[in-house]
Amino acid sequence: MKKSEISTKTKWAIDQSHSEISFKVRHLMIAHVRGTFKTFDASIYTYAKGFRTAEVDLWIDASSINTGDEKRDKHLKSHDFLDVKNHKQITFTSSTIGPANADGNHELWGKLTMVGTTQNVKLNVQFGGMLNDPWGNERAGFTVTATINRSDWGLTWNTTTESGGIMVSDEIEISCEVELTKMGQKCLNMQLEPSDEGKLFSN
Repeated sequence: MKKSEISTKTKWAIDQSHSEISFKVRHLMIAHVRGTFKTFDASIYTYAKGFRTAEVDLWIDASSINTGDEKRDKHLKSHDFLDVKNHKQITFTSSTIGPANADGNHELWGKLTMVGTTQNVKLNVQFGGMLNDPWGNERAGFTVTATINRSDWGLTWNTTTESGGIMVSDEIEISCEVELTKMGQKCLNMQLEPSDEGKLFSN
């Protein structure tokens, strides 16, 4: 006999005015160039209290990259890098969220797609807390960081300096500040199958 369990599906929205997706990469191996993506959004749902059950589908407008230099941004949008004419979006779809470590950080695993290539990545997520704002909205805050190698996505453009060094490092550091607002909840009737080792199925 199936056992019923009630679960709550909660929708969250990114507060665009209090969130940022940024990155930095070494230039000439002696300094960093920093940039942001100005246009992004996500579909985010949780199915229990807290965010261990969160499902995240994030998209970024690749052409919204901004490093504060028009000439450099034009190059980053070109075929040498993001090729925004043929690959308009960068996407991330979550798969698993690990328990908190000793520092209170979680590992968020998922698939990151850029320029037509998808790779599994690990993001480090620090939970900033939850509260109700002065207008009665429930909010949650996170800091998300990661380090990736752009060559894993085929982004290998580079040039050498007179001293034999490289212009741009392979390693990219990602840093995101994300503030979410609860949009609404829906009760779901879940059924527990004893023969499936506790796996939950939704009607």
